[in-house]
Amino acid sequence: MSTDPRFDGPGPDEVWRTALAEGRLLLQHCRDCEATRFPPAMVCGACGSPDLEWREASGRGVVHASTTVREREGGYNVSLIDLAEGARMMSRVENVDSGAVRIGMEVVARIVPEPEPFVVFDPAEGGAA
Repeated sequence: MSTDPRFDGPGPDEVWRTALAEGRLLLQHCRDCEATRFPPAMVCGACGSPDLEWREASGRGVVHASTTVREREGGYNVSLIDLAEGARMMSRVENVDSGAVRIGMEVVARIVPEPEPFVVFDPAEGGAA
Protein backbone atom coordinates (compact mmCIF):
# COMPACT_ATOMS: atom_id res chain seq x y z
CA MET A 1 0.00 0.00 0.00
CA SER A 2 1.48 3.35 -1.03
CA THR A 3 0.97 6.53 0.93
CA ASP A 4 0.42 10.05 -0.36
CA PRO A 5 3.39 12.27 0.65
CA ARG A 6 1.08 15.32 0.78
CA PHE A 7 -0.20 13.97 4.10
CA ASP A 8 3.26 13.69 5.68
CA GLY A 9 3.93 16.61 7.99
CA PRO A 10 1.92 19.76 8.55
CA GLY A 11 -1.02 20.63 6.30
CA PRO A 12 -1.19 23.75 4.14
CA ASP A 13 -3.04 25.82 6.75
CA GLU A 14 -0.40 25.06 9.36
CA VAL A 15 2.44 25.93 6.95
CA TRP A 16 0.67 29.24 6.18
CA ARG A 17 0.18 30.13 9.86
CA THR A 18 3.73 29.13 10.82
CA ALA A 19 5.20 31.28 8.04
CA LEU A 20 3.10 34.27 9.13
CA ALA A 21 4.25 33.77 12.74
CA GLU A 22 7.83 33.93 11.39
CA GLY A 23 7.03 37.16 9.53
CA ARG A 24 6.99 35.55 6.08
CA LEU A 25 4.23 35.76 3.48
CA LEU A 26 4.18 32.53 1.48
CA LEU A 27 1.97 31.50 -1.43
CA GLN A 28 1.57 28.13 -3.09
CA HIS A 29 2.60 27.76 -6.74
CA CYS A 30 1.69 24.87 -9.01
CA ARG A 31 4.69 23.19 -10.59
CA ASP A 32 2.52 21.87 -13.43
CA CYS A 33 0.58 24.94 -14.64
CA GLU A 34 2.41 27.77 -12.76
CA ALA A 35 -0.82 29.08 -11.17
CA THR A 36 -0.58 30.78 -7.79
CA ARG A 37 -2.87 29.36 -5.12
CA PHE A 38 -4.60 31.17 -2.27
CA PRO A 39 -6.03 30.20 0.14
CA PRO A 40 -3.70 27.28 0.88
CA ALA A 41 -4.94 23.90 -0.33
CA MET A 42 -3.86 20.36 -1.12
CA VAL A 43 -4.29 20.74 -4.91
CA CYS A 44 -4.04 23.47 -7.53
CA GLY A 45 -7.33 25.28 -8.07
CA ALA A 46 -6.54 25.79 -11.76
CA CYS A 47 -5.51 22.31 -12.92
CA GLY A 48 -6.05 20.00 -9.93
CA SER A 49 -2.41 19.02 -9.66
CA PRO A 50 -1.14 18.03 -6.21
CA ASP A 51 2.37 19.29 -7.11
CA LEU A 52 2.44 22.57 -5.18
CA GLU A 53 5.40 24.41 -3.72
CA TRP A 54 5.65 27.34 -1.32
CA ARG A 55 7.34 30.54 -2.46
CA GLU A 56 7.96 33.83 -0.71
CA ALA A 57 5.55 36.50 -1.93
CA SER A 58 6.54 40.09 -2.67
CA GLY A 59 3.65 41.45 -0.63
CA ARG A 60 2.79 43.93 -3.38
CA GLY A 61 -0.71 44.14 -4.75
CA VAL A 62 -3.53 46.23 -6.17
CA VAL A 63 -7.02 46.78 -4.76
CA HIS A 64 -9.49 44.83 -6.90
CA ALA A 65 -12.62 45.81 -4.91
CA SER A 66 -13.40 47.45 -1.60
CA THR A 67 -16.37 48.31 0.57
CA THR A 68 -16.72 50.17 3.84
CA VAL A 69 -18.37 48.45 6.78
CA ARG A 70 -19.91 51.01 9.08
CA GLU A 71 -20.30 50.53 12.83
CA ARG A 72 -21.07 52.89 15.67
CA GLU A 73 -17.38 53.04 16.58
CA GLY A 74 -16.47 53.98 13.00
CA GLY A 75 -15.94 52.30 9.67
CA TYR A 76 -13.42 49.93 8.21
CA ASN A 77 -12.89 48.57 4.73
CA VAL A 78 -13.01 45.03 3.46
CA SER A 79 -10.93 44.74 0.30
CA LEU A 80 -10.03 42.18 -2.32
CA ILE A 81 -6.35 42.50 -3.19
CA ASP A 82 -4.85 41.13 -6.40
CA LEU A 83 -1.34 40.11 -5.38
CA ALA A 84 1.55 40.63 -7.80
CA GLU A 85 1.99 36.85 -7.96
CA GLY A 86 -1.55 36.36 -9.32
CA ALA A 87 -3.57 35.27 -6.28
CA ARG A 88 -6.44 37.28 -4.80
CA MET A 89 -6.73 37.80 -1.03
CA MET A 90 -9.50 39.29 1.11
CA SER A 91 -8.19 41.62 3.79
CA ARG A 92 -8.32 45.32 4.60
CA VAL A 93 -6.27 48.40 3.80
CA GLU A 94 -5.05 50.29 6.86
CA ASN A 95 -3.30 53.61 7.48
CA VAL A 96 -5.75 55.39 5.18
CA ASP A 97 -9.36 56.50 5.66
CA SER A 98 -11.63 53.61 4.64
CA GLY A 99 -13.44 55.89 2.18
CA ALA A 100 -10.14 56.70 0.45
CA VAL A 101 -9.45 53.08 -0.59
CA ARG A 102 -9.89 52.92 -4.36
CA ILE A 103 -9.89 50.23 -7.02
CA GLY A 104 -6.45 50.16 -8.60
CA MET A 105 -4.71 51.52 -5.48
CA GLU A 106 -1.28 49.97 -5.05
CA VAL A 107 -0.76 48.37 -1.66
CA VAL A 108 1.86 46.42 0.25
CA ALA A 109 1.24 43.60 2.73
CA ARG A 110 2.03 43.81 6.41
CA ILE A 111 1.80 40.92 8.87
CA VAL A 112 0.09 41.77 12.14
CA PRO A 113 1.77 39.39 14.62
CA GLU A 114 -0.68 39.08 17.51
CA PRO A 115 -2.61 37.36 18.89
CA GLU A 116 -2.68 35.08 15.82
CA PRO A 117 -0.83 36.50 12.79
CA PHE A 118 -2.84 37.87 9.89
CA VAL A 119 -2.22 39.95 6.77
CA VAL A 120 -3.36 43.54 6.19
CA PHE A 121 -2.29 46.01 3.52
CA ASP A 122 -1.02 49.57 3.60
CA PRO A 123 -0.99 52.03 0.69
CA ALA A 124 2.24 51.74 -1.28
CA GLU A 125 4.35 54.86 -1.69
CA GLY A 126 2.70 56.80 -4.49
CA GLY A 127 0.07 54.04 -4.67
CA ALA A 128 -3.02 56.19 -5.11
CA ALA A 129 -5.08 55.21 -8.12
